[in-house]
Order: sequence, then structure tokens, then C-alpha cells
Amino acid sequence: MTYQILLIEDDLQICEILTDYLTAQKENTFCVRCANDGGKGLEQIVEGQYDLVLLDIMLPEMDGFSLCRELRRVSDAPIMFITARGGEEDKLHGYQLGCDDYLVKPFSLPVLHAKILALLKRSKGMVQRPVLTAGGIVLEPERYRVCCAGREMELSYKEYELLRYLMEHKEKVCTRDELLTRIWGYDFEGNDRVVDNHIKKLRKKLGAQGRQIRTVIRKGYQLKEETDEKGNG
Repeated sequence: MTYQILLIEDDLQICEILTDYLTAQKENTFCVRCANDGGKGLEQIVEGQYDLVLLDIMLPEMDGFSLCRELRRVSDAPIMFITARGGEEDKLHGYQLGCDDYLVKPFSLPVLHAKILALLKRSKGMVQRPVLTAGGIVLEPERYRVCCAGREMELSYKEYELLRYLMEHKEKVCTRDELLTRIWGYDFEGNDRVVDNHIKKLRKKLGAQGRQIRTVIRKGYQLKEETDEKGNG
């Protein structure tokens, strides 16, 4: 299968190494185009159709974080940061902006290749999304279905997406800004109170199981899995 990859990287040597390595792979065909600054990268993503974007952070004209934000306005293609900036805050910021993976330089070329294949398979629907469970809540992404204590639930689109995101990140504290960005999008003009209102409605619909969605003061929400039948902690 042939995949179109856009590499946005200002280091010409890295561009050459990655291009040579990826195009030499035999099980898949990778067509790699390079852009050496953020401005040109944005132009290419708007003009072309790409299956994956590899993106550095420290770029001329437009840094990678700003570029990631703009790319998410015009494309659903998977984005992987490849950067020397390996701090936790940088990684979290990248994911909050919508990247799908984050790889810190220096990295192994086989690891990069494996991560690329995993992202491409998921984005092309070649990997079946697993059923998600938390206590008495069962969410089936392939069927767009939610059951709570054995009873099928009727949720709005935003309620479903909120629940799915929390279940995918079970036990993790998800900030309001993170939920707002992931569910409502980067150009949403409202405030984070909309998250609180939807969480309130979601909890009510889930009944006793709604207690699994915990409020973390001044941060956001966390889905904690309960082991008893009533969803009490």
C-alpha cells in the first residue's frame, strides 16, 4: 500500500535520513515530501492530501505547536511530533493541541517506522477499536453504543464523546481545557463551563455509575473504575 507522508523539519540531514529510510521499506510504499519551515509546511498540507504528518517543534516562520493547531483546522491526518524537546509540559501541550504521537530525538528508526505503521493502521480503520469498560459501563466504539448496568443508554453526541474520551483515559485526570479542545474543537468560542454542564447531564443519565466520573478540584475530571455493582466508591 502507498502512503503519502509530509515531513516538516528544518534539519536537512534529518530530512534526508528519514526520507531514505522510509522509502527503502519494502512492505509498504512511502512517498515522503519535505518542508523546511512551518509556513511551507502549512501550504503543503492545505494543497495536498497526506496520510501522516511528521512535525518538528523548533521551526522557522511558524513553530510546530502553532502549526499543529492550524493543521487540525484543515486536516484529520495523524500528526507525530519528532523533536528534541522531551519535557513533560511539551509532550502534554502537543497532545492537547491534537497530535497523535510524540517521539523525542534521538530516536530509533525502526521505532519510528513501527509508530508510523500503527498510526496509519488506526487512521485507515485497519485496527478494530476495542470495547471499553469501566465498572458497569460498557462502550462499543464500532457500534456507537453505550450500556450501563446492562441497559442501553441514549446519549447525545457530545455526551458520548466525553464518556468515550474519559474511558479511553481511565484513571487519568483530564483537564477541562483538554476535554474542551478534544470534544468541542480548537475554534470553540465558549468557555469551559460547557464541559461541566455536559458532565452533569452525563452523570445523571448514567445513574449510580455516574459516580465513577470524579471531579478533581481546580483541574478537571477523572473516571475511576468501581468494582461494586452500584458504582459507589
